Order: sequence, then structure tokens, then C-alpha cells
Amino acid sequence: MALIKSVRGFTPKIGKDCFLAENATIVGDTTMGDGCSIWFNAVLRGDVNTITIGNHVNIQDGAVLHTLYQKSTIEIGDYVSIGHNVTIHGAKIEDYALIGMGATVLDGAVVGAGAIVAAGALVLSNTKIGEGELWGGVPAKFIKKVEPEQAKEINQKIAHNYAMYASWYQPS
Repeated sequence: MALIKSVRGFTPKIGKDCFLAENATIVGDTTMGDGCSIWFNAVLRGDVNTITIGNHVNIQDGAVLHTLYQKSTIEIGDYVSIGHNVTIHGAKIEDYALIGMGATVLDGAVVGAGAIVAAGALVLSNTKIGEGELWGGVPAKFIKKVEPEQAKEINQKIAHNYAMYASWYQPS
């Protein structure tokens, strides 16, 4: 069973039908909606401020979510995919966004609905990524607008596939 730990009087709130890997860690002021999947070695550390996660979000292996004390929070919309080894620190990620493997998104950044942050990108503090935009690089820069059909194919397919993958781990 995942490590779910209360701290400073806050106990994580987990929605219905969520998959939590045995070695995922969920701490403090963390709230997640229904149908989420938190994968192996992921850490959601709501010890210094609030982490709010919508419905059907997948936070993949090795991802770390944290905030700044009394300054930043994390808000993640619905059907968001957070790739392997991603760091989200005090940022807002809107519905159906995709954060690629190994990317870092820093305090005050906003990733718009349906946007894609490329693998390995570094999204600096207070960066605003528009709806349906693709950003990549170090530091991350605008690359192109993603066609809605392409975003639907990539972002929605990954988000929905992770619900299927999580079902493989549920007891029969």
C-alpha cells in the first residue's frame, strides 16, 4: 500500500477508484479526484502548501510534486498526464495537458489546457503556456501551436490509456 502520511494536521484526501502504487508517497495537504493513478516512486509532498489534483490524472513513475511554503500551490486539472521523472513545483496544469518525461515546471508557471511540455524541458517560474501550445528546451520556449486533432490524439489517448494501465493492477 502507498505511504499516505498526515503532516501539520493535514491528511491526504483520495478520490474514488484511484490506483496508488505500493511505493508512491502522498503527504499532507493533498487532494485528488476520482480515477487518478499515482505510479511507482511518485511523491506528492503537500507538507508546506496545497496540492490539488483533478479527476483522471496520471502521475507517472518517479514524479515529484512540491510547493513553496506560504507562496505557491499546485493545481492540476482533469485528465492531465505527468510523465516519468517530472518535477512540478508550485505550478498550475490545466485539463488534458501533457508534461513530458523528465520535464521541470517551476513555481507560478501555468500550462494551458491541451498544451504539451516536451520531455526534458525546463519551464521557468511564472511562464504562461497557452492552450494547445507545444513548448520545449532549456529554458522552455514556444515551439508551435498544436492542432486540436493532434492534441486530442496525443494528450487524450495517453490520459485514457493510463486509466486502462491502472486497471491491470486492481484485484480481480
